Amino acid sequence: MNYRLSEYFKKNTEAAPLAVFRIFFGLMMFISIIRFWSYGWIEKLYVKPTFFFSYYGFDFVKPIGNYTYLVFIICAISSICITLGFKYRIAIIAFFLSFTYIELMDKTTYLNHYYFISVLSFLLIFLPANAYYSLDAKISRISYQKIPTWTVDAIKLLLGIVYFYAGLTKLNSDWLVNAMPLKIWLPSKYDIPLIGDLMQQEWVHYAFSYFGAIYDLAIPFLLLYRKTRVVAFGFVVLFHVLTRVLFPIGMFPYIMIVGATIFFDANIHHKIISWISKIFAVSKSNLDSAKSFVYSQNMMKIIIPILGLFFVIQLLLPFRYMLYPGELFWTEEGYRFSWRVMLMEKAGYANFKIVNKETGKRFYVDNDDFLTPFQQKQMATQPDFILEYAHYLKEHFESQGHQNVQVFVESYVALNGRLSSQYIDPNVDLGKQKESFKHKTWIIPFKDEIKGL
Repeated sequence: MNYRLSEYFKKNTEAAPLAVFRIFFGLMMFISIIRFWSYGWIEKLYVKPTFFFSYYGFDFVKPIGNYTYLVFIICAISSICITLGFKYRIAIIAFFLSFTYIELMDKTTYLNHYYFISVLSFLLIFLPANAYYSLDAKISRISYQKIPTWTVDAIKLLLGIVYFYAGLTKLNSDWLVNAMPLKIWLPSKYDIPLIGDLMQQEWVHYAFSYFGAIYDLAIPFLLLYRKTRVVAFGFVVLFHVLTRVLFPIGMFPYIMIVGATIFFDANIHHKIISWISKIFAVSKSNLDSAKSFVYSQNMMKIIIPILGLFFVIQLLLPFRYMLYPGELFWTEEGYRFSWRVMLMEKAGYANFKIVNKETGKRFYVDNDDFLTPFQQKQMATQPDFILEYAHYLKEHFESQGHQNVQVFVESYVALNGRLSSQYIDPNVDLGKQKESFKHKTWIIPFKDEIKGL
């Protein structure tokens, strides 16, 4: 086994697929940041709010007022440098740190594809994406047309994990038996030209549910197999274009489409590079060479354990929900960072009550005084949000001179079309509860069962 691994790590492949991936990745990230900025979302999400929800253990990561724009500028500039392959190692590290900082500033904005960008950019730190067809290669006059095979396979593996785990998470009774939440979402798309009327049909809801599960489970293997690759890529384009039309998920579909090109043979990528060279009048032949990029033994001793641990985490982290009792969709303990994509329609409200423990005097909080509408929507259905907000309210009112402050919440939540039911124990003083990785016993148990993963 060790012999086979050592032989595998000595294998080389064409550098063109990784170079094309770098160009597309950097370009998609730059467009995403400009789009985010142009819509005024930086000010709306990170400058105007007065309170921000933190990830557990990352309370120190906060927006920095108007200087938050500087973080986005660093992210944008580094994405351009990634595209060009200029000062690549510095650029990809700067991008990873700035993008991840943006992601950590407020978990209200958490999306699976933001997490995907962070883990992908971390992986790219250790890959020689600038070895070929880059400004770094042109400036140094050292271009490597061959790179270790595992550097391309690492990206394929990450994409495969994302797809396959997204498929596994759809193997549940809500998705397959009840076509939820698509049965709720799709009818609202009645105004889409050509397909709007179809979105009202129940059989379409089930067709989309089953196709989505089969697609996610099968597509990594279909992309790996040469005979099915072209057809599989057609499905990738169709699937992601359709999801972009139906759901407001930003640039993610386009990122996944261009990302899937890495599965194609090197001759396809050389054609893409030739096409880019013609547009920008760049001489590709000057960068072609017979040289192979080789990591030093000392570097391999550092990189392989890091990436080994990285992939072990990616494989195991989505299953951490098994350590918690109760229904995952209800408690959401272990839900994030597990490639569970668009599986829930959750709506609710949370009224917070401030009580003086000694006198019994009480009053209700107007959430509009502290949270944006978007923050309120996210907070009302997620226990860790509710707890963090309760702690904030306790500290806020204590700072105003209130004594013996207790914080209670009256919370009701509806999940995937079910009737709304009480979510948090209204008799528990949340001001006394501590955030941790332990199960939150003050969540009222789910009154139904969702079978499956």
